[in-house]
Amino acid sequence: MSELVTIEKRDAVAIVTLNRPEAMNALSRGLRDALAKAMDQVASDDDVSVVILTGAGERAFCAGLDLKELSTGNGLSAVAPTGDEPADPVYAIEHCPKPVIGAINGVAVTGGFEVAIACDVLIASDRARFADTHARVGILPGWGLSQKLPRLIGIARYKEMAFTGNFIDAAKALEWGLVNRVVPAADLLDTALALAAEMATIPARTLSAYKAQIDGGNALAYGEGRTHEKSASRAFSASLTAEDIAGRVAGVQARGRTQAG
Repeated sequence: MSELVTIEKRDAVAIVTLNRPEAMNALSRGLRDALAKAMDQVASDDDVSVVILTGAGERAFCAGLDLKELSTGNGLSAVAPTGDEPADPVYAIEHCPKPVIGAINGVAVTGGFEVAIACDVLIASDRARFADTHARVGILPGWGLSQKLPRLIGIARYKEMAFTGNFIDAAKALEWGLVNRVVPAADLLDTALALAAEMATIPARTLSAYKAQIDGGNALAYGEGRTHEKSASRAFSASLTAEDIAGRVAGVQARGRTQAG
């Protein structure tokens, strides 16, 4: 039996792939557990600075909870977690200290939609489509969709998706600000790898501290977020030396000259 989740490392980038293409990468209990463990593994790997999360096959990034499991009652623990439920894969993605780029290669539906928006940046194939079918299945979101998606696309647009279960295509997702860019399917992984490699030129420690500052502050009200930002900035700056800063400034100046041509 093939691995449910694979990890491939390319320099400082880890590619984590949901690997149930025959089931549209549906989140069986086994896959949920494997994904959470894979994210924990790359999070603790000092050789990894940036993570790409994608799905195997051409049809789906992730079709959500395994409906066969759900219809037998074996998947209900994911909706209403019990003590023996595997680790929450969405929590593992959101709390990975490293930037996570979602390379959305096909449909991202319901629980799979929640997995997608747990990533920090989304690059979509022109074949990507997104839908929230929680209501049609007869369940409610439990992995953050009802709180995070309206903050990304606006509450009225979210309610339209939630109350119809209809799909939006990649072009609409770009128009609504859900994804950062849309590329041809054949270019998806290369585009994600190029972006990840660019991020990885920044020291991993800085990336992690910046991600924590952004996510921590955005979980708060604006005034509290400003206080959080200042506290995080002071704590990080206190750990730097003048030589650290001088070296980074020189690198930024050199990069600017190169990009200016």
